[in-house]
Amino acid sequence: MDINLSTIIVNYNTHQLLDACLSSLFEYNTSLSIEVIVIDNNSQESGFDEIVSKFKDLVIIKNKSNLGFGKANNQGIEIAKGKYILLLNSDTYFTEDTLSKVHKYLETKNEKIILGCRLLNADSTLQHSVSDFPGFRESFMSNFFLYKVFPKKKFFNKYHLMNKELNSVSEVDIVTGAFMIGKTEFFKELKGFDERFFFYFEEIDLCYRVKQNGGKIVYFPETEIYHVGGGSANSYSFFKYSNQSISTIKFYQKHFKGLKFTGCLINHYTGILIRIPLFFFGGLIKKSLFERAKIYCKLLTIYPKNDFK
Repeated sequence: MDINLSTIIVNYNTHQLLDACLSSLFEYNTSLSIEVIVIDNNSQESGFDEIVSKFKDLVIIKNKSNLGFGKANNQGIEIAKGKYILLLNSDTYFTEDTLSKVHKYLETKNEKIILGCRLLNADSTLQHSVSDFPGFRESFMSNFFLYKVFPKKKFFNKYHLMNKELNSVSEVDIVTGAFMIGKTEFFKELKGFDERFFFYFEEIDLCYRVKQNGGKIVYFPETEIYHVGGGSANSYSFFKYSNQSISTIKFYQKHFKGLKFTGCLINHYTGILIRIPLFFFGGLIKKSLFERAKIYCKLLTIYPKNDFK
């Protein structure tokens, strides 16, 4: 039997979330022939084997070290046998037959498409899962909090499309990497994720390259899944913020040059400087904010090597 869809899930210390994700995936897939590839990035908590043993015919890859989100997904892309690949976060779960709906749509298209569906938060509110590509304007508005001051204005907020509560299929710049589906041959043409991004910005870079290669990024709001969010990064604050900062700069290094690169970098570090006193004084009221101030102090000293020269 031909495999319609290969679902790739990367796990790192999210075993209980993975259990819920797999359970809902198999429960709500009613018609497609699927293979499920689970890559564990050397999780330190116990229980992974017990959870995956509950499900039949999983393809399991257990890495001896944490290879990062992009490289682990690429392991799955390399061995995928389905016509389509779904990259799925372990902190998601299904409540309807989303796979059939997106598959039916993609089967009507003869284009290079990477598609994302509607994402909901745990409280069923709409999650911001569509955004514009990063650039000088976006970095300025984000780092100087102008997107907070003018949240509904396109010029100030890279998530402006979500304020319209998009209800129709639309071409966009970026869809969140929690749910990305496209033809296997296209993922392989793109060579998957750029492994120089260890954690964060992998999907932004991928979407950027999709457009560069004549493809489309499509937001498909006619079905939805829940995305708890955070997942493996929740308990590792410095890990989270340092990798966000490093990956942001790496994106600038890879795709921008000259004044655009310099301007984005200035915006980035100015944003860090602004946040240090804000979180420091906020820490007088809420202790956790003081910890974030210390993290931002450390971020001022971090600048990743340029691997894109």
